[in-house]
Amino acid sequence: MSPQEKPKDAFHRVGIIFFLLGLGTLLPWNFFITAIPYFETRLRGNCSLGWKSDSLEPPAGGNQTAENQTALNSQPASACEDEFSFSNWLTLLSQLPLLLFTFLNSVLYRCISDKVRILGSLTGILFLFVLTAILVKVMMSPQSFFSITMASVWFINSFCAVLQGSLFGLLGSFPQRYSTLFLSGQGMAGTFAAIAMLLSMASGLNLLSSALIYFVTPCVGTLLSIACYLLLPHQTFTRYYLDKRPPEDSRCELETKAGLLSPENGSALVADSSKGEPLNVKNGNAVVMEKGGSACPPEIMNGGSEVGMIAPNPSLFSVLKKIWLLALSIVMDFSITLSVFPAITTRIASSSRDQSWRE
Repeated sequence: MSPQEKPKDAFHRVGIIFFLLGLGTLLPWNFFITAIPYFETRLRGNCSLGWKSDSLEPPAGGNQTAENQTALNSQPASACEDEFSFSNWLTLLSQLPLLLFTFLNSVLYRCISDKVRILGSLTGILFLFVLTAILVKVMMSPQSFFSITMASVWFINSFCAVLQGSLFGLLGSFPQRYSTLFLSGQGMAGTFAAIAMLLSMASGLNLLSSALIYFVTPCVGTLLSIACYLLLPHQTFTRYYLDKRPPEDSRCELETKAGLLSPENGSALVADSSKGEPLNVKNGNAVVMEKGGSACPPEIMNGGSEVGMIAPNPSLFSVLKKIWLLALSIVMDFSITLSVFPAITTRIASSSRDQSWRE
């Protein structure tokens, strides 16, 4: 199929799908950090296992009297403080699995197919969101609630790391604008979580009912992401880039990694399987003879119109050697921002006298 015969993305369906998939990848992080006030309320000291009569529903089947509830509310404020440093642990146990499983995904991606990794990760995220929603109505001690929540945070971010890495690998087969749409969806995840929180608070329900509505929302969002991914292979536009490539691609494609891994003088040797002779590669381009009277499509070349053969597979450390400066900049950027967000920024309180939005 020639470049002129490329199918169009009808009604931008594939673009919308990637936008929604991007939205789904960051729902866990954004929904957890937006709900920090709810988690801290559940973890406040030993105020009758975390239940306060003016904001939470009493446990089902409980026999608390009005006198007991009044006595509970009269406890000193120090007895109801968050003893778990929830924000700090949330940040730590979110970023560690992201780092670890992103690295593992980049090393082991050839052992497990994209479909298994993506659908498996989305299913795991959905299960943990359902568990979080169920825990809203489950009565337990603050210590047990903290342990279960932190375990959920660890595993849900592990799934997110595999999901993001797999989707970015999939996006490499599509034009660049689809990567932009995917990143736009990730940026919208924070806004989506904030809107869900505002709507649940504005509902006028008690804290538990509002929290239940809030955590059901990402369950629906994750189900939508699963449906979008299942629809993706059925799009003609998608099949063209994933399944309908010319058979010569496997013999003729010269990837950007050839230029990335070339020696310092900008040249490398690539074997020409048609003649058994090495070819000089400069700036990611190579000149080879056509094989069997057929040539690779020009668009698969890295900035050139020549014909190239398959470049050698790069090692992970060779790639890191070339990108270490950019990688270090990203690590330093996230280290600084995550050291203050959300652990410190969530401590900022409104100076308004109207306390209704803080209850």
